[in-house]
Amino acid sequence: MSPVFPMLTVLTMFYYICLRRRARTATRGEMMNSHRTIESNSRTSSLNAEVVQYAKEVVDFSSHYGSENSMSYTMRNLAGVPNVFPSSGDFTQTAVFRTYGTWWDQCPSASLPFKRTPPNFQSQDYVELTFEQQVYPTAVHVLETYHPGAVIRILACSANPYSPNPPTEVRWEILWSERPTKLNASQARQFKPCIKQINFPTNLIRLEVNSSLLDYYTELDAVVLHGVKDKPVLSLKTSLIDMNDIDDDAYEEKDGCGMDNLNKKFSSAVLREGPNNGYFDKLPYELIQLILNHLTLPDLCRLAQTCKLLSQHCCDPLQYIHLNLQPYWAKLDDTSLEFLQSRCTLVQWLNLSWTGNRGFISVAGFSRFLKVCGSELVRLELSCSHFLNETCLEVISEMCPNLQALNLSSCDKLPPQAFNHIAKLCSLKRLVLYRTKVEQTALLSILNFCSELQHLSLGSCVMIEDYDVIASMIGAKCKKLRTLDLWRSNRSVCDTDIEELACNCTRLQQLDILGTRMVSPASLRKLLESCKDLSLLDVSFCSQIDNRAVLELNASFPKVFIKKSFTQ
Repeated sequence: MSPVFPMLTVLTMFYYICLRRRARTATRGEMMNSHRTIESNSRTSSLNAEVVQYAKEVVDFSSHYGSENSMSYTMRNLAGVPNVFPSSGDFTQTAVFRTYGTWWDQCPSASLPFKRTPPNFQSQDYVELTFEQQVYPTAVHVLETYHPGAVIRILACSANPYSPNPPTEVRWEILWSERPTKLNASQARQFKPCIKQINFPTNLIRLEVNSSLLDYYTELDAVVLHGVKDKPVLSLKTSLIDMNDIDDDAYEEKDGCGMDNLNKKFSSAVLREGPNNGYFDKLPYELIQLILNHLTLPDLCRLAQTCKLLSQHCCDPLQYIHLNLQPYWAKLDDTSLEFLQSRCTLVQWLNLSWTGNRGFISVAGFSRFLKVCGSELVRLELSCSHFLNETCLEVISEMCPNLQALNLSSCDKLPPQAFNHIAKLCSLKRLVLYRTKVEQTALLSILNFCSELQHLSLGSCVMIEDYDVIASMIGAKCKKLRTLDLWRSNRSVCDTDIEELACNCTRLQQLDILGTRMVSPASLRKLLESCKDLSLLDVSFCSQIDNRAVLELNASFPKVFIKKSFTQ
């Protein structure tokens, strides 16, 4: 080949790059000028006055530090005008999520993470707030009073919770998002992110948080929604976007996290017979499967459209052994489950947390999916899945005989009688019932038949009355128990219960008794002496356990992390 051709290729590429940069600069300049013009027009227009309103009520949340029977540190404090702001510090009148830092993911009760979780989904908790009037949002301000920086996503919903008629379509749009960042200051601030404008009015705002980089609990005081009643000019204008400005994360969001087009992509017409794939056809089937294991679910959907060979690989049930659908909660519906159904016959780990709310998933759709895909299930995550009812738990107990881990955290709409069906899952090793309405009778039945339990969370289960009976049953039946969460469950937990655990649950590695009043240092010493593997003991807000008692226990048992608020 003549040496002229490589030189022409280089020159052509250089000329192309120069043109792209010039176009990119010009496009950005046009966008900036357009934005300035629209902002100028909006300032001079008095017809579309801005509406400023505080949250009317909190309608849903994933966790909070406070008790279900109190207002201290609960999400309900986000409703209304500020209670504390602009003051800084730790105040009980604020909203506080249950965890902070990385200890939560490193403690003995932590579950293993799901594979194929998109890197741009890092939300750990959420809270949803309603406002009096529907507006086109122009700003969302979050008043943070202590250790700010946890909010990483703000979303708006098209549904009006106060409308008497159910909406025909429910849409969620991301107004703002950012990866978790660590702030050096712990003082109060008014967080005012630059939000995206949307083309529908809203009075339902959702905050998603990640507290993993914080040194202590973040505290929120109020949320302010700014907006206009009439559709702003900017939302009608189509902005020019340079493809160089779109990164992978933005593409995921623009594509609705991939789930909006999931049905189309998986049910697209049969690929036409094309040319052979060269040496790629000679790769072992297992090697291609291994490569595809690194793709997220939306990428798998896209790749399935490229050729028949990759379509076959992308639809192989082996690609769906671990299926995490939580990142796509805003789009996942019955139709999505139906098209995934044939590919999930071998699924073992399934995460449907946060999904299905506001009619996205029906009881019938969930039941159909489990009847086809439940036989191999070992782990099922259903945190904050408010579509669940008694029928759903009955289907789980019948269709998932091999289930070992079940998470029903914050499924507070499940009726008490629904939990009786869990007793049929005799292979259970992990059961999370945090913030549920499970009652004593159902729990005793579960403990009696599920003797393989190793991890049990009863945090904020306020309908359980007598923990003496529960502790006796745990001691008699659940001798393999390793972690027990009694967080704010009931103040009736006493020394007798702790001594029961010390005698019968010697494999215990973690115990959380936050908020109890009748547990003394003497019973905790007996527990620490009996349970040699104990590594985490949370005694925050235990009135009989003061700082001096904690220091004495720490001195005697230095390998145990005894957690007490303000004495980290």
